[in-house]
Amino acid sequence: MPEPQIQRVTVGERRLKLSSLDKVMYPATETTKGEVLNYYAQISPYLLPLLRDRPVTRVRFPHGVHDVSFFEKNLPSGAPGWIRPTDFDDVTYPLVPDLATLTYLVNLNSLEFHIPQWRIDADGIPANPDRLVLDLDPGKPAGLAECAIVALRLRERLGTLGLDLIPVTSGSKGMQLYAALGGDLTSDQVRDLTQQLAQEMTKKHPDLVLWKMTRSLRPGKVFLDWSQNVAAKTTIAPYSLRGRDLPHAATPRTWEEVEAGAAGEVFEQVMFDEVAGRIEQFGDLTAALHP
Repeated sequence: MPEPQIQRVTVGERRLKLSSLDKVMYPATETTKGEVLNYYAQISPYLLPLLRDRPVTRVRFPHGVHDVSFFEKNLPSGAPGWIRPTDFDDVTYPLVPDLATLTYLVNLNSLEFHIPQWRIDADGIPANPDRLVLDLDPGKPAGLAECAIVALRLRERLGTLGLDLIPVTSGSKGMQLYAALGGDLTSDQVRDLTQQLAQEMTKKHPDLVLWKMTRSLRPGKVFLDWSQNVAAKTTIAPYSLRGRDLPHAATPRTWEEVEAGAAGEVFEQVMFDEVAGRIEQFGDLTAALHP
């Protein structure tokens, strides 16, 4: 059996040992672990500010996306002492403030990074959420086009509340809509607000929107998942890869793209190697969500 490929690198002030860089993580595109590491390094100026001060849950794929995977919340045993931990609900999560920490976790075959809608404060206590999220999950035969239609209706509705939405295709089936908050509302209050919005949208558009996760009613509709605003829940981080057949990434989109998708033009998930080239197109999500 061949020895795993090892490369020692310096990331910031940290010395890291990277392994198995030629391991194929996405067989459909032959995308390797080395390419995944390069992607996260390239996108880190945009991803890291969104991860900052949030407990990070990872989804690890030890042998690539076509093999076993698992969610990991706790800081891995044997992690370097310089990785900063935070405790929440009896779990010791890692915080990911820098590229060295991100690289360490990606080297453990972490493809997905999931985060809550709140940050910890200077004392390590969860603060009020600084954003809300509405997750649009289509049930076949509905797809991204139907999500785009719902997103436009939600943009109009939340605009009446003074909230500007930022659309992000999830890298999986659907998309998320984010709005920055000022920290005045608790997680419970944001949960209640978004639940009421989902109920309202279902009442106005019963042929298209569903606010309850009732599987028998899902086909052809967009499930408007408000529950990811619950304090204990997490959402895929913008710019994170997804552990699906293809190396798609959760990607911010322009409203012009969403409008085109709603009108029937091509509107698809974004491949990881296309993300960096789109940054100027959709602007800096970080600044919009956390000025």
